[in-house]
Amino acid sequence: MRISALFAAVTLAFGATVIPVLGQQALAEPLATEEALAERVMGDAAAPVEMIEYSSLTCPHCAAFHAEKLPELKKKYVETGKLRIIQRDFPFDRLGAMGAMMARCANPMRYHQFIDVLFKQQSQWAHSDDPVGALVQIGKLGGLSEQDFQACMQNEDLLNGILKMRQEGVSEYEISSTPTFIINGEKVVGNQSLETFEEAIEKHLN
Repeated sequence: MRISALFAAVTLAFGATVIPVLGQQALAEPLATEEALAERVMGDAAAPVEMIEYSSLTCPHCAAFHAEKLPELKKKYVETGKLRIIQRDFPFDRLGAMGAMMARCANPMRYHQFIDVLFKQQSQWAHSDDPVGALVQIGKLGGLSEQDFQACMQNEDLLNGILKMRQEGVSEYEISSTPTFIINGEKVVGNQSLETFEEAIEKHLN
């Protein structure tokens, strides 16, 4: 896909209000590596059920989960204070690692929006003739300048932190594929049916 076409698609995905406020959304200075690697949590920290999601931004099954199941789980459990979701990176390739780095370099308040856009537009940027250029354009629309992007990609400590997160998933939960979910300590592998996720969550609410 041409970069210009991807630019238009991502503008729609981020929302029409992004462009006018982009300067206000940009970070005053880059995030410290420690802050970039901090847990990214969706939902109430006091929610009784915790779902840890291990995913790769170039994984089509992960993109399908975010398109098909996550919206329903958010509506039914996250927005009602019953579920919190922790996003952990498990990149399988260079582009997956780069996407994860970019999302973590962005303003933390926009992290989940970045993840949403990267999954929604996965088939365009990950298979673009110029995937790095496509990521740069997505970053710009989310408040990262090209200079910020390049600095982020050169942050070896951030990359090592993401790879450590991946290895800890292997060591602690025997993660070998994505997406994999740990729901209050119980493992669910793959983009399962909505009913499977609901059952895994409900058993911890009764």
